[in-house]
Amino acid sequence: MVVLLSNDDGIHAPGLKALAESLQELGELFIVAPDRERSATGHGITVHRPLRLETVTLPGVNARAWAVDGTPADCVKLAVEDLLPRPPELVVAGINQGPNLGTDVLYSGTVSAAIEGIINGFPSLAISLTSYGSYDFTTAAEVARKVVTLVMKNGLPPGTLLNINVPPAKPRGMRITRLGNRRYINIFHKRTDPRGRIYYWMAGEPLDLEENGEDTDVQAIKQNFISITPIQLDLTDHHALQILRQQWGEIPFNI
Repeated sequence: MVVLLSNDDGIHAPGLKALAESLQELGELFIVAPDRERSATGHGITVHRPLRLETVTLPGVNARAWAVDGTPADCVKLAVEDLLPRPPELVVAGINQGPNLGTDVLYSGTVSAAIEGIINGFPSLAISLTSYGSYDFTTAAEVARKVVTLVMKNGLPPGTLLNINVPPAKPRGMRITRLGNRRYINIFHKRTDPRGRIYYWMAGEPLDLEENGEDTDVQAIKQNFISITPIQLDLTDHHALQILRQQWGEIPFNI
C-alpha cells in the first residue's frame, strides 16, 4: 500500500517523524511536506510563483521524502501529480502540534492537506496532538496506526476524511464526534515598534460555548477522550436548501 504523509508544521517536525515511524511497516511511505512551518494557512495554494523542492533524508524513517516551499495543499497536489510513482491508497496529515477542533478545521493547514487528498479521490486522515507544550507523540502515533489499520480494513465513505484529535494525557477512550464551535477572544495584541509604529500580533484564546454538547470534538477533548470526526467536502446547508426552495420557489429575475 502506498501512503502519502504531509503536515503543516514542516518537514522536520517531530510529529511528522513520529507518524512516519508508526506507519512505515504498514506500507510504502512517501512524505511531501512544507520546507518550514505553514500552520494556519488553510487551503491556500501557490499560483503566482513556481514551487521548488528538494529531497530530504529523515533519520530512522524508511520513506522517500521531499520538502516543498509551498503550502500543505501544494504538497499533496504535487505529490499526486508528479512525485509519487503511483496514486496513494491513503493520505495522512500530521501529527499536528496543537488542536484542530471545531472551526479550527477551516484554518488548519494539516486538515487542508487531508482535504486535498479527498479532492483527488483518496481516503484521508488528519491527526493532531491537542497540546502546544507536549512533544510526546507516542500515544498520537499509536492512535494513527490503529485508525489507519481500521481504514485499510473497512475503507471510508467517498469524499470523507477523518479529523482525529488526541489529548496529551492518557486518553480515557475514543469517541466518534461532530465538529464543535470554537470562537476566540482577545485575538489581537496591539503593540508599538521601536519607531513608534503600531502593529498587531494575532493570538487569541478559545472561548467555551454552551452549544458544544457531549457529542462534539471540543467536549471530547475536554473530557480527555480521543476525538474522531468525519468531515465532508460538501458545505451545502441541505436543511436551508429545502427551506429556501419552498419559500422562494422560482424567483423572477429581470435585468
